[in-house]
Amino acid sequence: MDVALVIRQRLDELDLDQRDLARAAHVTESYVSQILTRKKPPPAPDRTDIYDRMDRFLKLPHGELARVAEAHLKEERKRQLGEVAPLVPELRELILRKCAPSGLEPVRAIIERQSFGELERLVSQRLLHVTHLDGDALHMTPKQRARLDAVIASWEWDPATFALTVALATGERKRFEYSERLNGGQEKGLVEFLRDPSLRRPSTTIGSSRISATRCTFAGKVLQLIQETQLPAQDLSPRLG
Repeated sequence: MDVALVIRQRLDELDLDQRDLARAAHVTESYVSQILTRKKPPPAPDRTDIYDRMDRFLKLPHGELARVAEAHLKEERKRQLGEVAPLVPELRELILRKCAPSGLEPVRAIIERQSFGELERLVSQRLLHVTHLDGDALHMTPKQRARLDAVIASWEWDPATFALTVALATGERKRFEYSERLNGGQEKGLVEFLRDPSLRRPSTTIGSSRISATRCTFAGKVLQLIQETQLPAQDLSPRLG
């Protein structure tokens, strides 16, 4: 079941038309028509401003259309990419649940392509680091996962710079940045590193400390996943008023 089908059913049951729905949702009738005929994808699940109005008008439970949209996107992604079982399901669930909503969709699309890929491994390692937990992500105990859940408020990742920011339950924020040095010279951004295949010695900045890496294949692999991952276009729905 998808958003268009749910909306059509409710309009029929309530004897309403798409013009009424458009007015209630503060969008154009043309936009609603394109959604119902599947000529345009429905709003992204995080567009609660539109979905909340539609839910109220269609007398649906709060958040119902957003949940339908999320489930539909997930099924579409599975059909396009093929479902890959996570290596550590409990850890993945925690990572995705703690991810900042604004970046969840691209992160999910990348992570779910592999059972335990580069981005998921990086996030796991950084979360373990900031919570001062020993061991590795593949062998975490339920007690360690519970500590992660309690200590980590959220995390977000910037695919443009590869910076990772972790917000703790205490309010403290820790930022991890990836950059490269060439022959001890001035630091250059990761974007330049990705453009030049001859540059292969990045360093990792954690607050004021720096961790050296012998070789960076993470950036290239994740960049490839970003390029290969086909995500639905972000909704830019027209508004009235």
